[in-house]
Parts: sequence; structure tokens; C-alpha cells
Amino acid sequence: MKLINALLVAGLLSATPALAQDDEVLKPVVDEAAKINESAAKSQEKINGITDQIDSKLQQFKTLMKEIEGLEVYNTQLRKQINSQNQEMDDLNAAIDEVSVVERQITPLMMRMIDGLAQFIELDMPFLPEERANRVADLRAMMDRADVAASEKFRRVMEAFQVEMDYGRTMESYSGLHSINGQERDVEFLRLGRTALIYQTRDASMQGVWNKQTRQWEELDSSYRTQITKGLRMAKKQLAPDLLMLPVAITD
Repeated sequence: MKLINALLVAGLLSATPALAQDDEVLKPVVDEAAKINESAAKSQEKINGITDQIDSKLQQFKTLMKEIEGLEVYNTQLRKQINSQNQEMDDLNAAIDEVSVVERQITPLMMRMIDGLAQFIELDMPFLPEERANRVADLRAMMDRADVAASEKFRRVMEAFQVEMDYGRTMESYSGLHSINGQERDVEFLRLGRTALIYQTRDASMQGVWNKQTRQWEELDSSYRTQITKGLRMAKKQLAPDLLMLPVAITD
């Protein structure tokens, strides 16, 4: 047993110089391998970094492509809206041109209507002369105003005509001054549509009627006093509507 151990020790001792020589030979290889491994690790890190950058850029690219797709959809819709607005502008310009033509045509018509209204009032029974003359004057002044639209001008002209038409269907009383025998008297006027225009003094002592044929005022005798007073009260809503015996025939 001791012999074997001695041999083993001797063997090991005899092998030590050989192992030392092997280490010297292998050391450069090991060192080079270590360098290669280290370089490979660094290269892998670079590759991993590049891969991360590529993934990041790819994600940015995908995001950008989605934004581009969204912008393309938006631009397509925007082009449709612009085309629609352009069409609306064309239609509006065409409508403006039509309105301009209509306005040029309707303005002379309104002027003729106002002239006709003024002539009609002049030839009509002389009730509410100041009010009706002022209405015509206001219409003429309105026609010279640039800040009033043609549609509003036409509406007001038609409104004036409607007022005149309504006079023919209404019963009215109003106060005013009237010249009787060269003297101004305070009287009450009674208008029965356009059938009769009558006056009576406040004390009911004098009455008169407008003669449409002679276009003159004619005095009435006192027999009409009661009926005229009754008519005035009916016009003021103080009496219910009733029959009146008044000289309407002479206003034929």
C-alpha cells in the first residue's frame, strides 16, 4: 500500500512539469476564447440594442402609418365638404343674381304702387287725411333707404294697401276740426266703410255729409241728428250694431 502511494506521488510529481507546459500552451487559447466570449457578449448587447431600436422604429412607423391613414380619411372627407361648400356658394351666387334681377324689377313696381295709392287717396273720401298722407310720405322716404331690404319695402307697401282695403269694411268715428261756413268747428266724423262720411258738431247742432259726385260737403237737416248720434255711439262700441237711416244714396 505504501508502495502504490509512493508511485502515485511519484507519478504526480513526474506529471507536474508536463501540466505546466500544457498550461502555458493553453493559456493564450483560453485568453483568446475569453476575449472572443467577451466580444461576443458585447456584440450581442449591440445586437439587442439594435433590435430594440428596430422594434421602436417599427412601432413608430406603424403609428405613423395609422396617422397617415387617418389623415387620408380626414382629407377625403374634407374634400367632400369643400366640394359641397363650393356647390353651395355657386347656388348662393346664382340666387343672389336672381334676387338682384327681381329687386331691379320690383323696385319700379313698388314706386308705381305708391303713386297709385297716393292718387287713390286723393280721389277718395277725405277721411283721416293727415294720417293717410303721412303713410304715403313714409313709404316714399323708405324707398330711398339702402338699409331696408327690398322684401321689407314690398311688405310695407302691401301693408299700406291692406290698411286702405280695411277702411272699406269698417265703421269708425274720430274727432277733428272742420270748416263750416268759413269757421273752424270741433266735430266728430262718422265713416261707414266708403259708403258715407258724415260729421256732427260736438253740440249736435250741425251735421253734414260728403257728396262723392260733387266732392263737396253738404249740410244735413236736423232730422238726421238722432241717427248720426246713434251711429257715432255704435262706432265707439257704446251701442250694439243696429240699422241706421243715413243719407248714403247721395254719395253714389
